[in-house]
Amino acid sequence: MTVQPIEVLLVEDDPGDELITREAFEDNKIRNNLHVVRDGLEALDFIYQRGAHVGAPRPDHVLLDLNLPKYDGRQVLEKIKGDPELRAIPVVVLTTSSAEEDILRSYKLFANAYVTKPVDLEQFMAVIRQIDEFFVTVVRLPGRTRLPDGRGLA
Repeated sequence: MTVQPIEVLLVEDDPGDELITREAFEDNKIRNNLHVVRDGLEALDFIYQRGAHVGAPRPDHVLLDLNLPKYDGRQVLEKIKGDPELRAIPVVVLTTSSAEEDILRSYKLFANAYVTKPVDLEQFMAVIRQIDEFFVTVVRLPGRTRLPDGRGLA
């Protein structure tokens, strides 16, 4: 059997947050494939495999910032969760906003989780590790079979 990593789509326009997320994947030895897009329109192009993203893998998990250019994260979330072909993809809102209205709206749009980005580098890296551990080891993703140790199979 071949072990297959999870395809993670990071939708993030801040290069610093992208870098920290990449570092968290490397430091925590996260073997999943991290794909990064910088705005809401590019996120939809990646997910729908169109334009420059024809042939892109279907994400198994999305880390979504709310404050994005072109389409904001709320619009992307609404599009994903409103599409019967996509709504099973877990979406974690990962944003700087701790506003109650953003939290409520995200859950009303069926976000699977809402996480406020910690400002501290170590805490941010720990949050990325915890999100990955949860979605790779604890939960079962659609279309993925798991070994007892949490590794996915092709």
